[in-house]
Amino acid sequence: MQLPTLDIQKTHEALCQEIELHNYRYHVLDDPIISDAAYDQLFQKLLALEEQCPSLVTSSSPSQRIGGAVLEAFEPALHPTPMLSLENAFDAEQMWQFEKRLLERAEVTQFTYSCEPKFDGIAVSLIYENGQLMRGATRGDGETGENITANLKTVSSIPLRLQGQYPDWLEVRGEVYLSKAGFNTLNERAQQNQTKLFANPRNAAAGSLRQLDPKITAQRPLAMYCYGAFTQTSFGLPDSHYEILSLLQTWGFRISPVRQQVQGMAAVLAYYAGLLTARPALPYEIDGVVVKVDSTHLQTELGTISRAPRWAIAYKFPAEEAITYLEAVDFQVGRTGALTPVARLKPVNVGGVTVSNATLHNADEIERKGICIGDRVVVRRAGDVIPEVVRVLLDQRPPQAQPIQMPTRCPVCDSEVLKPEGEAVARCMGHLMCRAQRTEAIKHFVSRTAMDIEGFGAKLVEQLVEKQQLKCVSDIYGLQQEQLANLDRMGDKSAQNILAAIEKSKKTTLDRFLFALGIREVGQATAKQLSQYLGSIEAIASASEETLMTIPDIGPIVASHIKAFFHETHNQAAIAKLLQAGIHWPDPQSQQEKPLSGKTYVLTGTLAVLTREEAQQRLEALGAKVAGSVSAKTTAVIAGEKAGSKLEKAEKLQVPILDEAQFLALLSSF
Repeated sequence: MQLPTLDIQKTHEALCQEIELHNYRYHVLDDPIISDAAYDQLFQKLLALEEQCPSLVTSSSPSQRIGGAVLEAFEPALHPTPMLSLENAFDAEQMWQFEKRLLERAEVTQFTYSCEPKFDGIAVSLIYENGQLMRGATRGDGETGENITANLKTVSSIPLRLQGQYPDWLEVRGEVYLSKAGFNTLNERAQQNQTKLFANPRNAAAGSLRQLDPKITAQRPLAMYCYGAFTQTSFGLPDSHYEILSLLQTWGFRISPVRQQVQGMAAVLAYYAGLLTARPALPYEIDGVVVKVDSTHLQTELGTISRAPRWAIAYKFPAEEAITYLEAVDFQVGRTGALTPVARLKPVNVGGVTVSNATLHNADEIERKGICIGDRVVVRRAGDVIPEVVRVLLDQRPPQAQPIQMPTRCPVCDSEVLKPEGEAVARCMGHLMCRAQRTEAIKHFVSRTAMDIEGFGAKLVEQLVEKQQLKCVSDIYGLQQEQLANLDRMGDKSAQNILAAIEKSKKTTLDRFLFALGIREVGQATAKQLSQYLGSIEAIASASEETLMTIPDIGPIVASHIKAFFHETHNQAAIAKLLQAGIHWPDPQSQQEKPLSGKTYVLTGTLAVLTREEAQQRLEALGAKVAGSVSAKTTAVIAGEKAGSKLEKAEKLQVPILDEAQFLALLSSF
């Protein structure tokens, strides 16, 4: 006899709570209280109940960890608070310097630090509303990631709903990783299925999270450790990062069992030494220690610099090394014409990765290290990422070893290669006539952070350059549908989409356009400064080096690169063609002319009329800076509904507070 609907709901709810309790005991506390068989019986009972009454299946049901429908693509996910990167330290002296900088900024005599292992995995952001997991995303570029909620729901150590007393809105950040055992199991399975093996646990974790089919992700033994949390509600988090992590554990999250709260830098260094010794025995890969000022109040006071917090640092472990033979040297030509010597090595395993190529940096480095072809060399993954040749084992040099000769002609276009005075790098003088420079310049031009031409990927650029249909970036805007439709893996529909994306890219901003041009040393931040301070492409092109150096963060070297770029006639012609093709942008006011220049605002809570992103864009368009934390230098805090700790901090510091109506009035006054 079928149970009444209300009884089914109660039974289902009780089963969900019991299963989540056992998930918590098993995955978070590592202290199960029932056998695997008993757990399986509970789970099968839940599945049977949901099959009997499908309306019970919700996004927070434990049954949904097995994976849902195949995803067509990942949607972008804007982070409420930027996911900052960390500065790195590689020795004790750099760590003491880190503490010295902190002491100069804060009125304390000694810091309490929270120390955690730096997991070698993938950073993710989880957002919970009323205790339910609503969204999970990758870090992406720090501002915008990919929405991979369906895949993250398959990770057993991520709670689908929280336990105990928790904020109405919570963002939790952590690192998803594969254990060493899980990685070995995954590769054993791949070997049995005769599929490609993963190079290392980090790559395996990244590939697993970005599967379009969550069922595949569910088959991978992924886990997550948390390293931080934020809330926008009045729910008060502790003033201690260490205690916040402890609180997260009570809500259902895994936190590192080897984290420590210590006093002073000497204790940090002792923790680092201990973890370095313990590293081989740990069940997961780590590549260093993350050290954070423990007080969240002091974190806010110390603030951030560029894209990194001042109050945290990653103290990296020494890179793993291996010995192999240098068999040959090739020379790669980059986007700016720089020739980089690349060592072709007898393949060797370094830190879990098979390395067959390594950078030799430049001619000066080759000479300094005395490297010859045929040498037996020590190879290291610099920062555990980029392979490099560290040194030569001179006592093992074979008689047939040959000196490395830098080419005098470009290996791609046969143009002259010159080494500018005072520089370590030799460059091809072919500029946009060189196919290697042309290819890389176009890839950069169409990239997401530049002109953002969706679908215009590296393979498409390479095909068009190879067929001589793209000889300059301006040729992009003259492409025809038949040219694109006849390329490999393209058709009429794909060609139409590319052309639509090209057309859409014509409406841009001056700073994006400047960045897309690929001027040496002009990154996104410098491009934005040029745009704000000079206001037009004509003013930038005609500016003297002296004028350029009056702009913040532009020194003589960058100024000379900018001046040299706009002095070249072929660059002038390319820009003219791009503008004739219809590329345009709103005329930016110079920074000095903007009405809110020099002012800093902080947004908190939920706004009714504008989104947080729209509010930030409106403020920045008026010249204001939008900060993530409140300080005595903050001009005003704009407080929406459910404003939390930032509002309290503003009241404490007597910083002016604007409600949404006052904020809208401020905007409308301009």
